[in-house]
Amino acid sequence: MTTNNSKTGKSWRPATQLVHGGTTRSPYGETSEAMYLTQGFVYGTAEAAEARFNGEDPGFVYSRYANPTTAMFEDRIRMLEGAEAARATASGMAAVNLALMASVKAGDHVVAAKALFGSCRYIVEVLLPRFGVESTLVDGTDLDQWKAAVKPNTRALFLESPTNPTLEVIDIAAVAQIAHSVGARLIVDNVFATPLYQSPLSLGADVVVYSATKHIDGQGRCLGGVVLSDEKWINDEVMPFVKHTGPHMSPFNAWVLLKGMETLALRVERQTSSAARIADFLAGQSKVSRLIYPGRDDHPQAEVAKRQMRAGSTMLAVEIEGGKEAAFRFTNALEVIKLSNNLGDAKSLITHPATTTHQSVAAEARAELGISDGMLRLSVGLEDPLDLLEDVEAALAAI
Repeated sequence: MTTNNSKTGKSWRPATQLVHGGTTRSPYGETSEAMYLTQGFVYGTAEAAEARFNGEDPGFVYSRYANPTTAMFEDRIRMLEGAEAARATASGMAAVNLALMASVKAGDHVVAAKALFGSCRYIVEVLLPRFGVESTLVDGTDLDQWKAAVKPNTRALFLESPTNPTLEVIDIAAVAQIAHSVGARLIVDNVFATPLYQSPLSLGADVVVYSATKHIDGQGRCLGGVVLSDEKWINDEVMPFVKHTGPHMSPFNAWVLLKGMETLALRVERQTSSAARIADFLAGQSKVSRLIYPGRDDHPQAEVAKRQMRAGSTMLAVEIEGGKEAAFRFTNALEVIKLSNNLGDAKSLITHPATTTHQSVAAEARAELGISDGMLRLSVGLEDPLDLLEDVEAALAAI
């Protein structure tokens, strides 16, 4: 296999990296990345197999560990993120679990923001304590709470920014300083911002995780996740976990995600533009009690968002006056926008977090997070923005 380019790609701009970064070609010189649907690899001699297994030969051993197609995906997103290394996983939650489990052991302590996706809260609140890892949840926007929560045995801090679904923006640089003051690693879930609009590693984060299922695929086809960090930690802590527990991404999904990355910049730019227009429209509606969009000046953390994000991205949250009944009427009246708990898709998707993505979170905790029965999360797609605005306007009239 030969490399596609004579340069590392570090000097390329994001749109170019998304098309060419990390590409390798077989002797056939294929244009599109090859899909290596193989479980294992053949060695010419027993000596060659021994060298491969003991690390003297850096080639591939088994697709549960690494695969040529998956390696291309890892290298491409590594270049885009500005990370030293990356490991791809079967899903976004596999990436979150991997990042946390590779950071702690029994007797350690984790601090996380309260505003997390329901499954992320399960790992922090339920799963980690089963293995002797203490956890503390804090208001992610309150730096004093982060400072008060860390302990000498704190080994990881974990946050989403913007958060799901309330779109809080957490000061990544400030939380990174708190983490490093006790020798802990800061893990940032960057799904909502996308790698195009926020760079957590440059802000001081140690680990970035993605659900590649979202914007990176962006067309509702397959699951995937990725963990990005420094090469030493990936090799020493993450790789053994991947090798022995099996969360590695399939070559087929890696190939699909490589195709998705080629159009990521175009899609996210269009989706962000439409999201901003819809947010501005909804902000002035009498039937809307609250509108949250990181690209607006009335966002609760607008100053932080402007400092660490390059745009407001594709997601917004809206609270409909009249609670669950009104929110359901609004949702059921939509025609273009589809009801689904996914996000970052080419299709505009809406969901009611209290009864879907955050249904497993206790009602008291939802109230504390600001996830009301009237709140809806909207992921803006690639449809004509005027059709989306008309769809939203008609749904408001149906309440």
